[in-house]
Amino acid sequence: MARPAPPRAAEQPLVRVVDDDPAIREAMLDLLRSVGIDAMGFASTPALLEAGLSARPGCLVLDVRLPGISGLDLQAQLAAGGDGLPIIFMTGHGDIPMSVRAMKAGAVDFLTKPVRDQDMLDAVAAAIATDRARREARAAAARVAALAATLTRREREVFDGVARGLMNKQIAGDLGITEITVKLHRGNVMRKMEARTLADLIRKAGLLAEGA
Repeated sequence: MARPAPPRAAEQPLVRVVDDDPAIREAMLDLLRSVGIDAMGFASTPALLEAGLSARPGCLVLDVRLPGISGLDLQAQLAAGGDGLPIIFMTGHGDIPMSVRAMKAGAVDFLTKPVRDQDMLDAVAAAIATDRARREARAAAARVAALAATLTRREREVFDGVARGLMNKQIAGDLGITEITVKLHRGNVMRKMEARTLADLIRKAGLLAEGA
């Protein structure tokens, strides 16, 4: 039996570790690489930003207290820029308000140093899974948006009516057209949106609404 092709480099997860303590940073990198996870280390957030955030799936492991831009400040900066890369925080001086702020802002986990190896590996696995799901959802939404762009104005109006749960007769009344015409447009919508069932069409309408 043929073995499945290995994932392309661009699809392999990458974990970026940012900590100004070289011993901790190298320990985290060694731990991640020991289980086959590609990882890069940075001593500060400016060094991370200068290197750039690639399109590869993965996560950030950040020390909360960093020189210059702190881990929490970087989290806010990335969120403001629309980058939803999952973040795991580490701290040796954490307190409840700090952890609450980090988690409310979307952090995957908040770990206190010294961090147990298994706790870190579990957190990284969860973060990578979260990022993969986010990227898959974004790709699906982009695909649906591209399909919707092929609809005519009238087809989009019928599509919107179907998404609102209206019957063909109701859509016809709202648009001032015949019910037969609605059925024709509805068939075109199903074909162009590559929807096999009404439920599939409604799901795609939901993806469009989320991306609006």
